[in-house]
Amino acid sequence: MIPVARRAFLLATLVFILDQAIKLWMLYPFALGDKGRVPVLPVFDLVLIWNTGVSYGLLQQESEFGRWALVALHIVASAFIAWWIFREHDRPSSIGLALILGGAVGNGLDRIVFGAVVDYALLHWGPVTWYVFNLADAAIVAGVLLLLYGALRGQRPEREAP
Repeated sequence: MIPVARRAFLLATLVFILDQAIKLWMLYPFALGDKGRVPVLPVFDLVLIWNTGVSYGLLQQESEFGRWALVALHIVASAFIAWWIFREHDRPSSIGLALILGGAVGNGLDRIVFGAVVDYALLHWGPVTWYVFNLADAAIVAGVLLLLYGALRGQRPEREAP
């Protein structure tokens, strides 16, 4: 395995572990579901939402068929991203792919285990709120931005150590 891919898979694993640890902490020791909306900062609250759709609640799937169709989509997308990581030599793009992979696997596992994705973070400015999201979602968005950056600046392969 090339060093860029090795580091990318390590980062994806780290994102996955952190995402799952935070979600499990929110569900069990912290019991966010029993607390309702918990203010943390003037612009940030914690609130438990079970997202049966994909990004920003799109494609809500209440049926078992819909759930498993989204699981299959996660598996196919994750396999494609893993394949892409092996072929990618640009550092920002490989980091972006790693963030996307770690987030996709984290949200995919939620869907398998719980039937929905655990979302808990709410950004707001007074009455104006953003969608409730989680670390995996944030990693996916950051990963997409890094892929766009890599595409716009052009390919610059990482130099291999001798």
